[in-house]
Amino acid sequence: MKKFFQIAYIALILLFIYAPIFTLVLYSFVDSPIVSIQEVFSIGFSFELYIKLFNDAALMKIVWDTLILAVVAAVLATILGTVGAIGIFYSKGKFGKGVSAASRIPVINAEIVTAVALVLLFALVFPESRSYFSLVIGHLVITTPFVVLSVIPKLKQMDANLYEAALDLGASPFGALMKVVVPEILPGILSGFMLAVTLSLDDYIISAYTKPAGFDTISTYVYGAMAKSNANSSLPALRALSAIIFVVIILVVIGKNIYARRRTER
Repeated sequence: MKKFFQIAYIALILLFIYAPIFTLVLYSFVDSPIVSIQEVFSIGFSFELYIKLFNDAALMKIVWDTLILAVVAAVLATILGTVGAIGIFYSKGKFGKGVSAASRIPVINAEIVTAVALVLLFALVFPESRSYFSLVIGHLVITTPFVVLSVIPKLKQMDANLYEAALDLGASPFGALMKVVVPEILPGILSGFMLAVTLSLDDYIISAYTKPAGFDTISTYVYGAMAKSNANSSLPALRALSAIIFVVIILVVIGKNIYARRRTER
């Protein structure tokens, strides 16, 4: 009975977490602006919303712009975060601890505070404070610390003698870093990259405050569409887009776990 209640408890938690997402996926196959059980039985299931999504040129442009922004920000954040994590890990004394603590501030800081601070900074430094450059920098500020947090645990798990052994065997410091350290922490780097992509895709506040006029991400477009009421014809198609993003993330997570398991077995 104890085991039964444990399984039931875990099942209830998972149901509570994933029920909204499963509802979203279900209604991505119902071509109706109204979400109700009656619509499911009266209209039935179809791929109309997916067809509308891919036939909507304006919406697809927003999707591609958001994906490009997420990949650019994630690549830069992964490079900066990985280098920063290695620097923090090998720094000694109070300096390393201070930098480590400072890298966590954007994680716990309220995003609205970060957004307003970025707007003020760009207004002081650049003539045109809201541009694509400011948007990328804003996404770097919120994603880089998460890459650092993903890489540092892998550095702590790594055998500290490997790097020294590579140097003793004649490798240069950079060669030892690339051929010994980076392969050891690669799972953390990949996790940080995927986390950065997800955070960039999901972000609204930083994007709304730093994006140039006429540029929209998925999050800012959804907010604008909802603010104009559900009469927006593209709004139901966003259910299909959200379902696609969810499925892609699930596949990536499964693929990453399979890769990690095979790597561990090797």
